[in-house]
Amino acid sequence: MAIENIGPERVTFGRGYSVWIMGIDGTWRRNCVLKAVSANDAELTLDGSIEGLNLKEFFLLLSSTGLAYRRCELIRVNGSEIDVRFLKAKSKNGKPKRDEQAAV
Repeated sequence: MAIENIGPERVTFGRGYSVWIMGIDGTWRRNCVLKAVSANDAELTLDGSIEGLNLKEFFLLLSSTGLAYRRCELIRVNGSEIDVRFLKAKSKNGKPKRDEQAAV
């Protein structure tokens, strides 16, 4: 019996893509490699230790200047590999943005 892929399509990078993770408050930043990504989550390999870092909520920086980023939360840790989930942005009044309301 075949298992169907129900979730969003995931793109896997053969060599990986150099990215960074950064704390919400900007006090720490680590180099990492983006191995796979979908619309909802990503798989990363870290270059350093995550010991002592607050990974409940952080930024995944896709450019060195920080202009392209996603807000994330940690899902799973396996050695130097981590899986993260992208958090949805909320409007200033605390409600989901208009395009997210249509999806719900």
